[in-house]
Amino acid sequence: MSAWLKYILTFVAVFAFRLLPFRAPNVEPILASVMPLSKRFGALPGILFGVLSIVLYDAVTSGWGTWTWVTALAYGALGAASYFYFKNRSASRGNFVRFSIVGVLFYDAVTGLTIGPLFNGQSFSAALAGQVPFTVLHLLGAVVFAALVSPALYRWFAMSESPARAAAPAQTLSN
Repeated sequence: MSAWLKYILTFVAVFAFRLLPFRAPNVEPILASVMPLSKRFGALPGILFGVLSIVLYDAVTSGWGTWTWVTALAYGALGAASYFYFKNRSASRGNFVRFSIVGVLFYDAVTGLTIGPLFNGQSFSAALAGQVPFTVLHLLGAVVFAALVSPALYRWFAMSESPARAAAPAQTLSN
């Protein structure tokens, strides 16, 4: 199966998961997918996955707003950071979990503590009070997905490639 097809199938699966009704907020496999994608294929595919996950989801569900661009840029930044983090690290469960913890803390600080206060007149203390339980839930979901989904996705992305190619740090999606 080509790298592009795996990328698209992963994107569709994440998008469909996010459309599930009654799903807890921010319990989603975006970051769990971005990490192995950026490790395997490079920074740009990881950035695009994060940005498009937000932009297309908002287009279908709530429409675009300021939150779309802030969250999309935050996920894009995580795609780039993931590439650099994994550039000289193995695609291990522990590394995926560690990055997901730092990534969620970054993402929730950037999105949860800026959108309300900067664009909606919310006080910082109210944003912080609301963000704490949300971040705890986000961390729990991210750690579970990073531990279970990220290693499996990375193995799937590397599957059926020659051993030399599978060991390469990043490949483009041209194959």
